[in-house]
Amino acid sequence: MSGTDVQTVEVALDARRYPVWIGRGLLGDAGRWRARLRGRHALVVSNTTVAPLYLDRVARGLDGLHWSSFLLEDGEAHKNFGNVGRALEALATLGATRDACVVALGGGVVGDLAGFAAACWMRGIDFIQMPTTLLAMVDSSVGGKTGVNLPAGKNLVGAFHQPRAVVADIDTLASLPDREYRAGLAEVVKGAAIGDAGFFAWLEAHVDALAARDTTTVIEAIARKVRYKAGVVARDETEQGERALLNLGHTFGHALETAGHYTALLHGEAVAIGMVLAARLSERLGMGGPADTARLQQLLARLGLPAGVPAGSDAEQLLGLMRLDKKNTAGTLRLILWRGIGRAEIVAGVDPEAVLAVLHAAVSEASPAPTRGL
Repeated sequence: MSGTDVQTVEVALDARRYPVWIGRGLLGDAGRWRARLRGRHALVVSNTTVAPLYLDRVARGLDGLHWSSFLLEDGEAHKNFGNVGRALEALATLGATRDACVVALGGGVVGDLAGFAAACWMRGIDFIQMPTTLLAMVDSSVGGKTGVNLPAGKNLVGAFHQPRAVVADIDTLASLPDREYRAGLAEVVKGAAIGDAGFFAWLEAHVDALAARDTTTVIEAIARKVRYKAGVVARDETEQGERALLNLGHTFGHALETAGHYTALLHGEAVAIGMVLAARLSERLGMGGPADTARLQQLLARLGLPAGVPAGSDAEQLLGLMRLDKKNTAGTLRLILWRGIGRAEIVAGVDPEAVLAVLHAAVSEASPAPTRGL
């Protein structure tokens, strides 16, 4: 696929607009993204896994600028305040001015932390997302959510700070382990499950091509998911209403990630499990039906994603962690549930006992957590 085959999705927020470019060879296509940098300073934030593979391609596009790089260790556990402070120190050492740009080269952890550092430096400077994982391409790189984790919970600190552009070069997916790739597919399924039954059926029909990483199918899936999310973000940038729907499965999922100290499950795996738990809770509350839950579980299984909580999970602990979720109001649980595929809803005042019953049932069925790697 050549550079002329790039798909472009525009995120429009009032007078602010930015492109999401999806295709092959984009990191090396500086003619496309270099113009989005307005000043002479740039800090590339990446990690120790991604930088050896792709930093040189980005560096060639930064020729002539005063730039440096800051590398994180790989993994969700490193999305913390300590590393935000180190990124800000790197900006200070660079002498970054208010027209500087932070370039986030990596997955969701890198993008979230780099974006948060950009939001903090001099009360907000530009940043560009260069996602290198499928999950980041279809979700975290688009929409301007940035943040870091605390021991008490995931993404409890952050800011809405939109990027200047998103450069989704799918060539980077070639180095992505199978488990990481499958985790990204969970976010694709999530978008369809929330509000696009037709897209869900398309995923069911193209599951084998997606699993095989067929280039044309992967680009189309990314573009469809990004297009859907861009529309939601345009209507509700700071999550006052509709955008909360994008968190289907996340209240359960974030609790699972926190309980596992951000190492037992990948984010997409936790979201996959969380979606199934949300569907089961919807059934219990008389909202959704078992046929749609079964379709969701079957699609996730065909994509190699987990549907059950890890062995050793504690239902009461998970409920306690869910109470810290940012969507909750006035001390009551506020969850994203559904009335079937493509019909998600925000439901306030959910009965904790119903949630606990679903969690207890899931714990009783628990299987061992997946093993990292291929």
